[in-house]
Amino acid sequence: MVGAVGWRLDEFGRSLTAASGATVAAYTSDVQGFADWAARAGHAGPDTIDRVVLRRYIAYLTTRRYAKRSIARKAASLRRYFAWAQRCGWLPDDPAATLQAPNGQGRLPRVLTAGELDQMLDGADATGQAPDWRRRRDDAVLELLYGSGVRVAELCGLSRGDLDLRGGAVVVWGKGGRQRRVPLSGPAVEALQAWLAVTDAPRSDGVQQLFVNTRGHPLTPRDVRRIVDRRSPTPTHPHALRHSFATHLLDGGADLRSVQELLGHRDVATTQRYTHVSRERLRAAYVASHPRA
Repeated sequence: MVGAVGWRLDEFGRSLTAASGATVAAYTSDVQGFADWAARAGHAGPDTIDRVVLRRYIAYLTTRRYAKRSIARKAASLRRYFAWAQRCGWLPDDPAATLQAPNGQGRLPRVLTAGELDQMLDGADATGQAPDWRRRRDDAVLELLYGSGVRVAELCGLSRGDLDLRGGAVVVWGKGGRQRRVPLSGPAVEALQAWLAVTDAPRSDGVQQLFVNTRGHPLTPRDVRRIVDRRSPTPTHPHALRHSFATHLLDGGADLRSVQELLGHRDVATTQRYTHVSRERLRAAYVASHPRA
């Protein structure tokens, strides 16, 4: 962290009041990475940075073969940071105002097949030695991810009071502190009831979150990744369950605005990406099944 001095990253992080904790951490980490790179190039602080330096950094990231989406996010973090610094009055100009980066739209994770979902949701723990409480927790976590399409961070932040099992819904706090009410599938309600009936799971004092890990602390995204790794028959990212949720809804005829609301997307353009996946899946099924395709 050779470039931290003078960048006021703590202040910058506190200014991101509408962002989630994960977003704040990503933004500050991105700016920290740039600050370290700039320090090695002889730039002591943000007041020595101009557009040329920023463009060189983007070129550097490209030569290091960072993914386009990663570079685009880092560029967005720098634009956010320098705009904030100018608003605060301690930089006269914003050198990142016109900073461009490669198009960050990448391929969505693949949609899970029915067989993969069945094995993940109904199959046995790969270790074969899971205690009953952990099996019940894992069942509830996976049913929520696929049955309701919640983000991993949203799931980790849930408390018991967010559940309405009788009404078949859960209240989720999404990005930017936006709240939405999401339906629960029948299997998810059953799995949650089984989890809530557990009395022997570890739980540290004061933990209010719905799900805990083996240490009794609130479940983390890394813990969720381990759950998916244990249960998935193929290498799968937890977010693939959310993608599968959205694509399967569109395959079944759900309208785009409803899917947008369920996913908690602010912009419908974000949801529209799934229509391309759904259309491609339907076309592949047609080609594979129709005798005159």
